[in-house]
Amino acid sequence: MMDQILVLLKQWLVGWFPPALQPWVSVVLTVAAILGVFGALFAVATVFERKGLGRIQNRYGPNRVGIPFTNIRLAGFGQPLADGIKALIKEDFVPATADKVIHFLAPLALLAPVTLTFAVLPYGRNMAPIDLDAGLLYFFAVAAGSELAVFMAGWSSRNKYSLLGAMRAIAQMLSYEIPLVISLLSVAMIAGTLNLNAIAGLQDHRPFIVLQPLAFLIFFTAMLSELHRAPFDIPVAESEIVGGYFVEYSGIRWSMFQLTEYASMWAFSVFGSTMFLGGWEYPKGGDWGWGWQLFLTFVKSGAWIIAIMWVRTTVPRLRIDQLMSFCWKVLLPLSLAQMLMNGFILVYGWPQQLLTLTSGAGAVFLAVLVALLIRRPKKTTTLLGAYRQGSLPSSQGSAP
Repeated sequence: MMDQILVLLKQWLVGWFPPALQPWVSVVLTVAAILGVFGALFAVATVFERKGLGRIQNRYGPNRVGIPFTNIRLAGFGQPLADGIKALIKEDFVPATADKVIHFLAPLALLAPVTLTFAVLPYGRNMAPIDLDAGLLYFFAVAAGSELAVFMAGWSSRNKYSLLGAMRAIAQMLSYEIPLVISLLSVAMIAGTLNLNAIAGLQDHRPFIVLQPLAFLIFFTAMLSELHRAPFDIPVAESEIVGGYFVEYSGIRWSMFQLTEYASMWAFSVFGSTMFLGGWEYPKGGDWGWGWQLFLTFVKSGAWIIAIMWVRTTVPRLRIDQLMSFCWKVLLPLSLAQMLMNGFILVYGWPQQLLTLTSGAGAVFLAVLVALLIRRPKKTTTLLGAYRQGSLPSSQGSAP
């Protein structure tokens, strides 16, 4: 019912324009709706993360700051408001040697793919802006364009640190995209379709996280890396190459990078809840109408975002060698093993309980392996220790 009302409203608005302009007006209305929705979600997510992290880490500002020189307290909402005003009026500095055109286009090129991903996300039955049969493929084909924008930002700044940060970011994103996509292919094999709306509809009795817990863990971990969220936030960490690929950006252009991060977080949250948590369908989404479907979508995506923010407060940042080794030596083999086992079970028509059994065993193995890696003692020897032990190369002398 709701989708029919939205279609009729859109047709009524488009009908006010001449026939030659109606296709363009239809596209503009769709894009404007998407931008308006995720722009509002960006503000909500920013405030929520500030207040949540402030509560967990016992910081005063995000939960207490109000209007200066008054007794008005806004429970912390004054801080993001002040930051927003500061971003609008702050000087937009561009390095003298930078490539002005590419430097200007990089934030826009990063924002555009994220905006396009919202076009195929289903918020309810028949409530996706565009219902594509290959929606899963479209989502990652469009999202892959962000690597080019990251390189544009790092290279155009003419700063060696920003260029190194961009190369690190691209290496990380390309590496973690492989296990991320393979984990989703495991789910698509069970669903038998790439249509996101259809995948959500197939989870009316049981979400796919029950059948594929290992694929869920791999997807969630790789998603954190794609979003540059802790503990995989090396590309944007100030302790790593002075802030990463957008170190030479300021003012509103810097804010566009932040906007892209939070918009991507919302997009991946809706996408992940659709693939693994039943999306708008589970539980009783098809029976209780569009209102319940919208409620399920936003509650699940909100819970997903809470998990992302919680990980940021509890897990320390990885080193770049640890980050890359974890991808190629742990996540990639497990994702390939998951897809291989799914293939055997589905081809030979074995019971679906084996999907849960094999994937659950893999999830337990991954959890145990991570716990062992965390607790493994360091075996490195400092330079001073090697000097005292007389173990330095002979060309550098020996201990007195």
